Amino acid sequence: MTARLLIVFATILLLSGQALATPQLLTLEDCLKIAADKNLNIQKAKEYANYVQGRYVEERAAALPQLGLQAGFGYSKDNSTKALYGAAQLQNNRTVDISLSQPLYTWGKIGAALRAAEVGLKTADQQLRLFRQAAFRDVSIAFYDVLLAKELHRLAQENLAQKERHHIEAKRKFEAGVATDYDLLAAEVELQNARPDLIRTQNSINVSRERLRFLLGPEQGELDVIGRIESAPEQLPGYADSLKIALDKRPELADQQLRIGINRELVVIANADDKPRLDLKGTAGWHQLELSDPGPTRRSDGPAWSAGVYLTFPFFDGLRSRGRTQQAQSDLRTSQLQEQKLRDSITLELRTAHYTLAESAEIITALSGTVKQAQRLLQMAEKGFEYGVKTRLEVDDAQTNLLRAQSNLARANRDYLAASVNLQWAMGVAGE
Repeated sequence: MTARLLIVFATILLLSGQALATPQLLTLEDCLKIAADKNLNIQKAKEYANYVQGRYVEERAAALPQLGLQAGFGYSKDNSTKALYGAAQLQNNRTVDISLSQPLYTWGKIGAALRAAEVGLKTADQQLRLFRQAAFRDVSIAFYDVLLAKELHRLAQENLAQKERHHIEAKRKFEAGVATDYDLLAAEVELQNARPDLIRTQNSINVSRERLRFLLGPEQGELDVIGRIESAPEQLPGYADSLKIALDKRPELADQQLRIGINRELVVIANADDKPRLDLKGTAGWHQLELSDPGPTRRSDGPAWSAGVYLTFPFFDGLRSRGRTQQAQSDLRTSQLQEQKLRDSITLELRTAHYTLAESAEIITALSGTVKQAQRLLQMAEKGFEYGVKTRLEVDDAQTNLLRAQSNLARANRDYLAASVNLQWAMGVAGE
């Protein structure tokens, strides 16, 4: 009885382990949804949004009143008062003050800082768009890579199965005395040569799955994809229209334009460092003073306050502010040059995406009927070989042509789908 219970318990554990090891089946939509929530680059972009929000709060603080509390207790002894009072005078001071400081005029420095911080908030939105589009592109292509690897593995399995049938047929003919040792050995060699392709395609599936799992984010379990590696080429959009959309939608370009605005404000800030500024400052609190001398101790306390407008004009700081202004102007020019370089890069990327998509569409069109013709040719060669009117070489050629046509068509479909995603990326509308 105990042995039976152990067997049942072990069976349950084995089945549970197999259930846990079953990979999760995902469609492309499922993968994109998971990546939008778990992809690490998207998480970084969201954290960058938190950072720039904090930076905006920091810069805004410069325009708001600054309040502080100061409290103190002081004890002092002055021997210089002996000539006046006959003994050293002792003093005890107790103070509690609230201070206020409010900038009134800063030569545009605070306003520029606030505007730069507001533009910085918009750069966070563009960074998030950029990483979302990148995740859409990378996950989509990785998904298509898994489908391609699975299709090539299926073709390798079919090729191996066909080689096994040929080997069985050659063995049957050899035993019947209508085939030679050479025919049987050739069939065995072809069968063994078909196995490495099966191993390579299986490894390709494993590698492509791991890459997809990496893109979907941390703690992603075992997965597999479902779908077909097929496409229907469509009419390509015009290059001029695509370029117009790209220059308007690409998040990198929008982000760079915002950074140019930030650099302009930084020039204003650096230029204001050696200019006059006005500040309102004041304090209010309670002071207590206690004097001890050879006579009786005297004590007085009461409210105290002060207020005033103060001018600060660092008219010469050793040319420090001039050097900062020059650096800020250089950064501004560099940002403008970077924008132009980015425009040229987007133009090149868009042209390349157009050419690649057109090439993939033409290959699919060229191969559309080749697979059916190769299948028909193989069927004719096998029948002819069975009846003795075709040689094994002709059968091998027909089978090789079919496998090559099927593999080329699968790769062409994958390339077209990937090129379509890359074109969306180049136009700045991937996943939007």
